Amino acid sequence: MINFDLLFENKESYRLKYLIAKPFPHLTIENICDSEKLKKMHSQIPLLESKSRDYMFAKNKFEKSNYGELGDLFLELQLDLKSDKMNEFLSFISGEKVFVDPKNHGGGLHQGRKNSFLDMHLDYNYHPINNNWWREMNLLLYLNKDWKQSYGGHLDLEDLRTGEKKKCNVGFNTLIIQKCGDYTLHGYKPTNFPEGNYRTSIATYAFTKHISQIYPSRTTDWFPNKENDGRFKKILGRNLHKIVKVKNYILGSGTAKNQ
Repeated sequence: MINFDLLFENKESYRLKYLIAKPFPHLTIENICDSEKLKKMHSQIPLLESKSRDYMFAKNKFEKSNYGELGDLFLELQLDLKSDKMNEFLSFISGEKVFVDPKNHGGGLHQGRKNSFLDMHLDYNYHPINNNWWREMNLLLYLNKDWKQSYGGHLDLEDLRTGEKKKCNVGFNTLIIQKCGDYTLHGYKPTNFPEGNYRTSIATYAFTKHISQIYPSRTTDWFPNKENDGRFKKILGRNLHKIVKVKNYILGSGTAKNQ
């Protein structure tokens, strides 16, 4: 499904683009997949049933973790995204020994419905189960056919240290590889897709291995910044990670239950 020849033939330029990108390292690759296969796969996407567990910080966002079970094309894409070739490419452009989580914990097929949004946030840093895996990258493959700027849903990036921002296009067959860190805010504002259309993407996460946890572990930190976000929501967003950490300790992580 993925055109690995495209990736490796252009790996030097992709590496430079990734490393010098602002507001922090990221890379946009258009037409990364076989277009006809991806269009066929897109036509087979069902209406997802499992709603995001991010509560008030993610409106009308539905997920399916193990999307490979939806059909042969879904499985082909899933296998490509966690393949040795993908790990080799990610390691080259980042200069780190990077690997995609083979179980894709917390990732999967994401479907944002009417007026959906995802508030700006920092992702968890250490993997909830393999606690010496450091989250290095997000891989976000967008499946928005005939997408227009007016539909919204752009991937918004912001450097928490400097306030520098960028808005990335999310058209069909576009992959965005984004560095993860303590300052790499990202999210998307409320969408305006036509009735029956959804903001659709596949999220995959890549890691490096640490000998031990050299930084304090952190769950998701939220930074809601929309005009109608009240003081309570902003305070809750900055402190929700403490509540989630206690809940996960007692009950375990529920992120991977959206199967």
